[in-house]
Amino acid sequence: MRYFPLFLDLRGRLVVVVGGGTVAERKVELLAASGARLLVVAPRLTAALAAAARRGRLEHRARRFEAADVDGARLVVAATGDPGVNRAVAGAAEAQGVVVNVVDDVELSSGIVPAIVDRSPLLIAVSTAGTAPALARRVRAQIEAALDESLGRVATFAAAWRTRIKAALTDLDRRRRFYDWLLEGPAAELIRQARLPVAERVVAAELERQRGAVAARPPRGSGSVALVGAGPGDPGLLTLAALRALQGADVVLHDRLVSGAVLALARRDAQLVEVGKSAGGHRVAQRRINELMVLHARAGRRVVRLKGGDPLVFARGGEELEHLRRAGISFEVVPGITAALACAAYAGIPLTHRDHSGSLRLVTAHCRESIDATDWQSLAAGRETLAVYMGVAALPQLCAALLRHGRSAATPVALVENGSRPEQRVVVGSLGDIEAQAARHAVRSPALLIIGEVAALARTLHWFGEAPAGAFPQGASRSAA
Repeated sequence: MRYFPLFLDLRGRLVVVVGGGTVAERKVELLAASGARLLVVAPRLTAALAAAARRGRLEHRARRFEAADVDGARLVVAATGDPGVNRAVAGAAEAQGVVVNVVDDVELSSGIVPAIVDRSPLLIAVSTAGTAPALARRVRAQIEAALDESLGRVATFAAAWRTRIKAALTDLDRRRRFYDWLLEGPAAELIRQARLPVAERVVAAELERQRGAVAARPPRGSGSVALVGAGPGDPGLLTLAALRALQGADVVLHDRLVSGAVLALARRDAQLVEVGKSAGGHRVAQRRINELMVLHARAGRRVVRLKGGDPLVFARGGEELEHLRRAGISFEVVPGITAALACAAYAGIPLTHRDHSGSLRLVTAHCRESIDATDWQSLAAGRETLAVYMGVAALPQLCAALLRHGRSAATPVALVENGSRPEQRVVVGSLGDIEAQAARHAVRSPALLIIGEVAALARTLHWFGEAPAGAFPQGASRSAA
């Protein structure tokens, strides 16, 4: 270990930066966050550094470096790009026993600046001893993705309770178990949800219970459910919040259509349970899903209810949340990218376009009841885009209803099958012939139906997978191209 990792308290301490260019500007910005007293030595400054000097955020000596500039400094940074000046800075700092960092010159440096993950007061420094800064940045990015932004708030919260916890729980093992509960259990979830007063009450109640507990046993189990949107299938479209939920889950209750690539991101020892519903069994299957969520949560487990797309768009997420609320189970919702947005984007179709469509409607056609309840007169009017979920099986009825209520048979239509996945296919046509096109190309669910002038842009704007199959009416193709 060539470099010993150490965190310096620079509040109010003198830090000297030699250089006034863009590299020095980045160093000053980083150091300013530490509360250091900054001195910049350089004949000229960038506009941003000059503005900071005018506002009194740093002192500027508008000349070349002199050895006396390092007097009284806690840290010196050389960022001039001039090897001779950098050597002089390093020599002056070394002579006074001051830590010096020479940018991009490990041999002249007695200290190096790591890549930093900032969840203050939690800080994580990543270093490759100056040998591979790009690798340090990549590792930092991976850590950034894995650590929730709320960790800093959790750390601050725990620090505020430290004295009370220590006084209430004198036994070290019990205190450690309580901190495990505090940092991983319902209190941490409440802090992440910005519900600090509730978190205070939960911690106070649990601490009081533990204070009076006779046996040194861990705090009672208190599970929770996260309703998480898995997106359309491409794991790269998961949100960071969804990824963190998966990696912290004890149990994942997932729909049948959630891709294997997404499931592979769950914690290795998590229990994966497929709860996909099949035709004819919706009511019983949903009841069982509700039972499983409550069962696992009451056993103290962290449950992820993983649903394709967004859990609250044409899914039964709302019903599941109502059931959890009635059962008294703590929950949260992590939105996902819904199929209309993802499929359209991966097919090169802008759902709205200044020249072709100024509005968008999301429609579902998963059963006869939803088709009968649809206001087809309204959908057939105007030049808006229709994104129809679960419309493959009902395609004949959909097209017939729109045509019957006045939508032009020449209206461009696109079917996006397995949108965002490697096996994605796009089949295009018109409202009058898309049924035949779908049959010719054997389109299967899951597929999203996009109806409107913007669908014609799939021909020229496609970028993912194979070019669209099928053909548009010639007039529509010209108008949207």
